[in-house]
Amino acid sequence: MDSTTLPRGVTHDEHSPSPAADLSDVPTVAHVPLWLLALFTFSGTLAMHIFVPALAMAGHDLQAGNGAMQMTVSLYIIGLAVGQLIYGPLSDRYGRRRVLMAGLVIYTVAGLAAALAPDVYALIAARLFQALGGCAGLVLGRAIVRDTAAPAEAAKRLALMSLMVTVAPGVAPIVGGALATWAGWRSVLFSLCVLGVVNFLLAWRMLPETGAKLARVTSATLMRHYRQLLASRAFIGYSIGGGCATTSMFAFVASAPFIFVNELHRPASEVGLYLAVLVSGVWLGCVVTSRLIGKVPMDRVMVAGNALSAISAVTFLGLVLSGYATVAPIVAVMFFYTFGCGMAGPISLTLAVGVNPLVIGSASGLYGALQMAVGALCTALAGLGSSPALSTALVLAGAGLTGQCMFWMASRGRSSRG
Repeated sequence: MDSTTLPRGVTHDEHSPSPAADLSDVPTVAHVPLWLLALFTFSGTLAMHIFVPALAMAGHDLQAGNGAMQMTVSLYIIGLAVGQLIYGPLSDRYGRRRVLMAGLVIYTVAGLAAALAPDVYALIAARLFQALGGCAGLVLGRAIVRDTAAPAEAAKRLALMSLMVTVAPGVAPIVGGALATWAGWRSVLFSLCVLGVVNFLLAWRMLPETGAKLARVTSATLMRHYRQLLASRAFIGYSIGGGCATTSMFAFVASAPFIFVNELHRPASEVGLYLAVLVSGVWLGCVVTSRLIGKVPMDRVMVAGNALSAISAVTFLGLVLSGYATVAPIVAVMFFYTFGCGMAGPISLTLAVGVNPLVIGSASGLYGALQMAVGALCTALAGLGSSPALSTALVLAGAGLTGQCMFWMASRGRSSRG
């Protein structure tokens, strides 16, 4: 390597550190539009939410029971979790661009297969592969942000990207219901196939390779780095803490119809409005985080956000135990819970994937898988017991306290390492 390959104003001589030792921490200068990464990222989760309103219609057409149709959603979630473990290491080995484009091809072809499925078993299989393709955007969108920005700037960009991505769960059911009513349930899946084609063309024309060449290591070295991530207290703390601070809200989302309709006797049509308040809390939390980064240490913002969520969850539990759990106070405390999620989420992700700059893709994938696992566990636990409100409040309070402990462990891990 000669001096022309170094940053402007930097020279290299025999007494200087090796350039290879420095470049692992220098962000790639390639510019990637944030809206493009947001589109790749939310396409995977969009396919999960947009098909939910069409489940009953598809089940009637395919002569399948409710349980079989629900498999098209539950296996999709499993595919999202498993796929993230695959794409992360592959992108560290072969580069972000080509791996993302391969995932988009799988997403598109599987979407077409799902739209043409002759029976429910073919639909379930196609949906699983659709998830395996769609999760490429989840992993690599985050990794590309971290590739192209220093930690503080990456946290800001991830917070802004989270604002864009949270549109999907709020808008997708409305769009899916309208499409299914207007043109049938298969039109929903055809639209996802078209989205996959658009994403592929955009990636082909607009996405440069952002993965550092130094990250393209051998498989043996990659596996060693992967094991180091799993053994890192900092990475595990940020990842599990990040899951507790973000996907734990899935427990409330899954329980909301039972809490508001069965326990509080509100019309089912109101549930969507209450959940929209939760989405607005995440939005506002992300906005606040993007403004605070650079002015307040990131660890402090993350811990403060999760502390707000934990306090809100404990307040929710207190409302349930005291008999004051009515609609208004529940919606209010859950707004503050999700506000805290919006603050803590982007920072925990940024710090987790930055633990080892050589394996950002692997870290992003493993973070996503752990995050999904925490969300699945919280959702399952919230379904236990005879009172959905009490079970959910206990789960959220436990997740908030666990998140604080994990962040403390992560900070200790970074201190001991540094």
